[in-house]
Amino acid sequence: MSTKINIEAMVNAPLAKVWDYWNKPEHITQWNAAHESWQCPSAKNDLRIGGKLESRMEAKDGSFGFDFEATYDEVADKKRIAYTIADGRKVVTDFSEAGGKTVIKTEFEAESENPPEMQRSGWQAILDNFKKYTETT
Repeated sequence: MSTKINIEAMVNAPLAKVWDYWNKPEHITQWNAAHESWQCPSAKNDLRIGGKLESRMEAKDGSFGFDFEATYDEVADKKRIAYTIADGRKVVTDFSEAGGKTVIKTEFEAESENPPEMQRSGWQAILDNFKKYTETT
């Protein structure tokens, strides 16, 4: 049985904006990095059941990079997105609005190569980067 990890953020922006920034490739490339030394030079998103989310993650110095790919299992407009990463792990993200702010909660299955706390920190850093980008643009 896989370890499940949870991350969360409250974004000071309305749900409609959060949904757009989370899902549109032109925004994904602006926030999808866990650290300032990384970047996401490209992203594609076919937001429908059976559609694919694809992004390229690279160190800015060119020393390392990888492709992220997932297939959508569930898409509930402005409420929930669930997908399966190419390696078989499941991810579910829920969105809810509270007083003009949006709460994002993600649960993902840990991979076995890195400690769960390292994975939680990395995913949380990406979510925090999303929050900062969305609140300041």
